[in-house]
Amino acid sequence: MNSIKNIIAVEWKNIIRTKTAMVLIGVFAVLLLFSAFIGIENKVEQNSIRHKYQEQVHDHYVNQPDRNPHRVSHYGYLVFRERPALSFFEFGIESFAGNSIFLEAHRQNTVNLSEAGFSNGMLRFGELSMALILQLLVPLFIFFIGYGTLADLKSNGVLKIMLAQGVSAKKLILGKTLGIFSFTTAVFIGALLLIFTIAFAVYPEELTAAVLMRSIFAVGLYTAYFFICSWVTVLISAKSSRGGTALISLIVMWMLCGIILPKMAQNVGQVIFPSISKLEFETHIAEDLEQIGDSHDPEDAYYNTFKAETLAEYGVDDVKDLPFNYVGHLMAEGERITTQLYRAHFDELIDTYDKQNSIAAYLSFVDPYLMLRNLSMAVTGTDMAHYLDFQKQTEAYRYEQTQYFNELHKNEIEAEQSGTQRLDNSRFKERETFQYTKRGLFWALSNQLTTLLALLFWVILIGLSFSFGFKKINL
Repeated sequence: MNSIKNIIAVEWKNIIRTKTAMVLIGVFAVLLLFSAFIGIENKVEQNSIRHKYQEQVHDHYVNQPDRNPHRVSHYGYLVFRERPALSFFEFGIESFAGNSIFLEAHRQNTVNLSEAGFSNGMLRFGELSMALILQLLVPLFIFFIGYGTLADLKSNGVLKIMLAQGVSAKKLILGKTLGIFSFTTAVFIGALLLIFTIAFAVYPEELTAAVLMRSIFAVGLYTAYFFICSWVTVLISAKSSRGGTALISLIVMWMLCGIILPKMAQNVGQVIFPSISKLEFETHIAEDLEQIGDSHDPEDAYYNTFKAETLAEYGVDDVKDLPFNYVGHLMAEGERITTQLYRAHFDELIDTYDKQNSIAAYLSFVDPYLMLRNLSMAVTGTDMAHYLDFQKQTEAYRYEQTQYFNELHKNEIEAEQSGTQRLDNSRFKERETFQYTKRGLFWALSNQLTTLLALLFWVILIGLSFSFGFKKINL
């Protein structure tokens, strides 16, 4: 242990003495602070705007004049999606996902008004977030301070002397890895913890138990990632004859893992599992509805059968003799069928997206960057799963609202006045405003089981390498 501690101490001294490394730390520190400021300001501003308009929408909704309940269900309700607490750190798909959805009867709308839709093409080149810096730039820093850690010792003959003095290859690689890792962690994880502390001190209302759990897991995740990068750096250096060769190998690996494989995963996923367009999606639903029937067509076979079954159930011969308004009953059935079809097609589309994303999940076993990116977005609540969960919750709310007004129409509107009778607007105020049920950390991770297995694979691989490998370094 003493020899490993000495190796770690020497590695720290070598890094600190490298002026370029200190300059890079300063540059990265400025970038982290800048991205943190931009991220926090943007999140707070966006949520403030969305809360403001959500209150206005709710105000207009509950202060409607007396209306027919069917008119109210068509009046609709606009819901805004709140940005997650940790989205200032990891932007994920936030800028590309819509932030509002219009809920109305008989129609399921998509989430619209994304930030990307109102920005110029520069957004395609990516946004500078804290997560992006830690995911892509810090590994470059690790490669720079560690590429020559063993390769240079080889080229100048010092490595032979160290091995001859009884320092094992295993201890040497472990010490060098821990040296690079501990320095990187002290600087960048320390900066991350400081920024998180300041952010939640300024906005304490954001720090809930769930957010704290997510933050702790995110910090642990990035710490593990830095260890993987440090291990890879020392391993490449140990297998290289010169420092320059090791640096080139590491840069090629960085380009492959950080640029080529992520883009390839996206393109391959779309080719193998092509998804349909929004127009095709809506067309398929319309075609299926035509197959079932049209509730507005008095001669429609399905709804004639539905009418006959309803009359038989209540033992009457005419809808006028029913103890309720048949129009409201009919609308409730039409809404049920429409919703059922929409959800079936939506689930099918989501299954296609999951298959596309599975390519990146499987590549996480060879690309730690993809592993980190997927888990980072999941943990911070900025991934596709959280976005889709918002859509599903709003759709459930829309359906419940619509059926509530259909029940009002069925039970409180006279059949002879189906289109003209109005109800007191107090009945509209009985409905609670939409509240998104936030998901916990374990729910988020349950959507990333393959990527979690990839993380476990990397941990086991590194553990095995130190337990059974590194018995000899090729000089």
